[in-house]
Amino acid sequence: MKNELIPQQRVGGKLDLHSSTICETKEEAISFFKLVKHRLMNVNQWDEICNVPSSVFRLINDKGQEIAGLVQEDDYIRINIPGPGTKVGEGYDWVKVETITEQSFDDEEILSITVRPTHHPLRAFSETAHFFSSEATSTFQVKRKDKAILAEIHGRNEAPNNDTGIFVDNLRNTLVGWSAKIGFSYPQWKGLAEGLVKH
Repeated sequence: MKNELIPQQRVGGKLDLHSSTICETKEEAISFFKLVKHRLMNVNQWDEICNVPSSVFRLINDKGQEIAGLVQEDDYIRINIPGPGTKVGEGYDWVKVETITEQSFDDEEILSITVRPTHHPLRAFSETAHFFSSEATSTFQVKRKDKAILAEIHGRNEAPNNDTGIFVDNLRNTLVGWSAKIGFSYPQWKGLAEGLVKH
């Protein structure tokens, strides 16, 4: 089940993070999982859930306006990471929500969100405005297996975006991508995974 929801690894680096908690009863787990799913869908609160200094995430529509509420497919997520932003992204990194999948089996539930680096929403034909290339994906999953609640983050095909046509952006993307590859982004994503399942 997990493999079919996570894009295949082909190039660049990858990231896999997990965090979990165990509830005392199945009924408690079913109830708590509703909260966990809401936390995952409430992207505008991710930086607060992380509980460590992190990037700031905001849902944006195709008109460049902030969205209140829960994430939907085709929404943009504007990311304000510490340090200088990109010119092509007007100071931010951008991803687009490709898929949101919810599945339920006998004693297992899963909610999975996959995003991919993209252009600024008001610049439809511009270059990818993210430190990773558009080959990269990030998949955020929460699961309930009986009394266990799990959060997983899977990065795939993580290669620096060096094709923006803007030298300063290319240099910045290389440095930020390299920093992520050697683990500087790990505390943020670990904090998010732990925060999602915090009881």
